[in-house]
Amino acid sequence: MAITTDTRLAPLDEQITIRQLTDDPYPIYARLRREAPVLRVKSVGRTLLTKAEDTKYVKDNPGLFSSDDPNTPMKRAFRAHTLMRKDGEEHARERGAMAPAFTGRNIKQCWEPIYTKVAEEYVARLPRGETVDLFTALAGPFAARCLTHLLGIPEASDEDMQRWSQILIDGAGNFGWTDALFAECDKANDEMDALFIAAAERHRAEPNQSALSVMVNAEDPIPQSQIHSNIKIAIGGGINEPRDALLTIVYGLLSNPDQFEAAKRDGLWMEAFEEGVRWVAPIQVSSRLVTEDTEIRGFHIPKGDTVMTIQASACHDEDLYEDGHLYNIFRPKQPHQAFGNGPHFCQGTHVARRMLANIMLPMLFDRFPDMALADADAVRFTGFGFRGPRSLPVVLN
Repeated sequence: MAITTDTRLAPLDEQITIRQLTDDPYPIYARLRREAPVLRVKSVGRTLLTKAEDTKYVKDNPGLFSSDDPNTPMKRAFRAHTLMRKDGEEHARERGAMAPAFTGRNIKQCWEPIYTKVAEEYVARLPRGETVDLFTALAGPFAARCLTHLLGIPEASDEDMQRWSQILIDGAGNFGWTDALFAECDKANDEMDALFIAAAERHRAEPNQSALSVMVNAEDPIPQSQIHSNIKIAIGGGINEPRDALLTIVYGLLSNPDQFEAAKRDGLWMEAFEEGVRWVAPIQVSSRLVTEDTEIRGFHIPKGDTVMTIQASACHDEDLYEDGHLYNIFRPKQPHQAFGNGPHFCQGTHVARRMLANIMLPMLFDRFPDMALADADAVRFTGFGFRGPRSLPVVLN
């Protein structure tokens, strides 16, 4: 690691590449936690924070570390200033506009029965005794179909939802500002906007508990552009998070037979879920704009700098977790930062827990109790901002 230093600024690294952080970031983060937990990384254009104490501090102090980072491509990709890049009352109003769809009562009475039915349908069509890729055969379509109901756009196909999600994610991470990728974003935005407008008319005539319905029927609705951006944010994160979490958990269990047997025997599905998202956080990093000169671990962080909280690293921090690089459902309970913290704590956290721990995991392994990895060495995790396996071939026994 080639580092140059200033007497007050954090060290500057000029060797770490985005490709390295995409392919295999965890050894890099482990080294940074030991040697340079506050590090300016030239390729990323941000100051990386890799210790759990620092990432939590930043997320818990939105007045000093603003979500309104003008240097991210998200606004261009989404064609909107989304709630992910807002703070204070403005953020609270837009987040609150969708909140009625996410209440505990609605999750239990409305979404759990629907998600259970979807899970039954999608698991039932998996072929016994055959080798399939759970990424394409189950995890992606299941996450997409559940999300269409939660958002109030069930007319959207699984294929379109997954395609839109990936385009939005790629666009939000388009730090090279590639025109061709933004052109794909524009096309996807046109498709989504047309669908949302048509669906909104239906929801005005027949209101329900979905996110789009509660937003368009609110007494004081937020602007249409922000309704649309809220739905797009949910599409961008609401598919890849449960999809990648499910695949990570299945891989973790099948790679550790003793844990797999215990989970089936004792119903340790919530433990399997929490350990999976800690082990490989579906959302790995977040950016925050520094609003005033400050210090972190004695280093000067100037106003206008952008810090990047590496929650993937925080979830492996040796101060909190022994052998954090290992998947272990038996580890002592310890809060993690996989869903963030502070005002931007993931709104879909409780939905994801119900979808996977309460519904999909017990159902999937009840039908296929002897499921096995087809080729453990062939499974590759990837992603800098969002991470998970891009294929998971299993034998469905």
